[in-house]
Amino acid sequence: MGFQKNICAIIILLLLVSCKSEQASVSKKQQIAFIADAHLQDIFGTFQDNDYKGIPNPVTGEYANIRTMRSQLQSTRIFNENYFAFLEALNDIARRGIKLVALPGDFSDDGQPIHVRGLKRILEDYSKKYGMSFFVTTGNHDVVKPFAQEATKMDFLGKDGKEQIITSFRAKFTIAEDKLKPIVTSDIKNWGYKEMTQEMADFGFFPQRKYLYWETPFSKYTYENYTFEQATQAASLEKRTYAIKNTSLFLPDASYLVEPVEGIWLLAIDANAYIPVAKLSGDLENPKDFSGSSVGYNNTVLYKNHLIDWVKRVSVEAKKKGKILIAFSHYPMVDFNDDASKDMKAFFGGDKMQLQRVPNETVAQSFADAGLQIHFGGHMHINDTGIRKTIKGNTLYNIQTPSLAAYMPGYKILTISSNSEVEVETVVVNSVSNFNKLFPFYEEEYAHLKQIKCPEIWNKDILKTKNYEEFTKWHLKELVRLRFLPEDFPKSFLGFMETLSGKDLLLVNKDTLEVEKQVVANNLTIKDFKSWTGNDMIFDFYKLRSADELAIPEIGTKRLTEYQIVCKQLEKTTDEKLVLWSKLFLKTISGKPANHFKINLKKNYIERL
Repeated sequence: MGFQKNICAIIILLLLVSCKSEQASVSKKQQIAFIADAHLQDIFGTFQDNDYKGIPNPVTGEYANIRTMRSQLQSTRIFNENYFAFLEALNDIARRGIKLVALPGDFSDDGQPIHVRGLKRILEDYSKKYGMSFFVTTGNHDVVKPFAQEATKMDFLGKDGKEQIITSFRAKFTIAEDKLKPIVTSDIKNWGYKEMTQEMADFGFFPQRKYLYWETPFSKYTYENYTFEQATQAASLEKRTYAIKNTSLFLPDASYLVEPVEGIWLLAIDANAYIPVAKLSGDLENPKDFSGSSVGYNNTVLYKNHLIDWVKRVSVEAKKKGKILIAFSHYPMVDFNDDASKDMKAFFGGDKMQLQRVPNETVAQSFADAGLQIHFGGHMHINDTGIRKTIKGNTLYNIQTPSLAAYMPGYKILTISSNSEVEVETVVVNSVSNFNKLFPFYEEEYAHLKQIKCPEIWNKDILKTKNYEEFTKWHLKELVRLRFLPEDFPKSFLGFMETLSGKDLLLVNKDTLEVEKQVVANNLTIKDFKSWTGNDMIFDFYKLRSADELAIPEIGTKRLTEYQIVCKQLEKTTDEKLVLWSKLFLKTISGKPANHFKINLKKNYIERL
């Protein structure tokens, strides 16, 4: 009888332990900060194999190694000032007491040793000072190719405002007499997976004793029999490879799952997919045998299908064990153009506006049906929320995190209240200490460009900006003028828009009576439309595309109403381009909540806050 009682007690105890294990959940509110596309360049870093330390600041004398203003105003990202913005974001996160920080790829400029070492020092510093834990995943700029390769940057700023070449190639360059002699250093090469993951090992790529759990798509142990020692053995990069179809090649996959605190599973997906060239060299580690990975998930699902199977297994286990699963990777899983991509393709052409990076619908369906509900992405330097519901009744919320190196600069905070309810807040990094510290350098550059009569000289007014947010707006404005308008927009349409005011566009159908009714109904006058031009509308389109709801206060609800009224008039024309323009513009201003919102995962709804 006593034996039977003991057996019963043991069974009840085991059942209680099992129930606790299976139903474990978030015991208190937890917050995670997401910083995507930091593109950190260590502007004060030093080379390990060259004494060159950049050029002295004309005002302070402090040396810095920066890129030219000319180059960053024709790039989709800022190269230099984002260094200070990154520190400001980390300081803000520290003030808020947030301990978990995820970086969804492109944390470096181009995976150069000098910049990765600089980032590592910063993360280690904040880890020690504030007890933060960082979790990173790879982007197309962190491992440009799967294996290390030589690299050159032609656009560093040198003495007297000239361009300075910095290269890892030892071969001689043929340089004109009026050009600066190249700086040669191995610290500017592009690292591959082996070097990158080793340098950033402490930030999720490999298990740490403090983690409650850690696994890869290739590890064999279970949550129940997990040990740090087992995880360490499985973490070797040689054990984390997948076969490239139609070849004999294997490439590394740095994906991992980690439980940093009780009840939260962070799923870091390495979505980089490198496509083999038609004729392989035969060298198993030749970076030239592969294309880059910037296309994103459209190639990921073709070449790394094992990830979907892994996500499915992880999702099942998370649900079974009562864990809330939060995924992050570098690339978007859902259309990031407010479902205007089809109209944009018809208007701009399929090879414009980075439309090749828009994920196919099968991407969202595959990951949603694999069990993902929340995914934080980057890559596009935009603020956006995309939602996809599948036939099977599953829903995926894709949250695009803005870049600190573009307009509007910011990061996301995820607050987990329970396993069924989360809150997402976008923090704009407006005021940044030292954001204008490099301006004296640009004064020298501008003087040099004026002297050589550069035809594409940038607008010096950018050096009058008062804060970092305004600086990024100027970056976008110059980027639109110098690159986007010439490259993306149909010339005939652009020529038409540039000559018209808002009033001209409003009266394009010459239906004055009907127009006046709409205008009056919105407490406006036709005269209000004379205050802006077609160019203003185009620039505001880019603001909305980049920042979504974050751009609305700056544009103003009155102006947006005017744009809506104009678009309704343009839709009535017989001009196919005007009709398409109005459709894609209206979709751009009517997206899902993208600033501050709540998601109920159980009842499946999203709500603005």
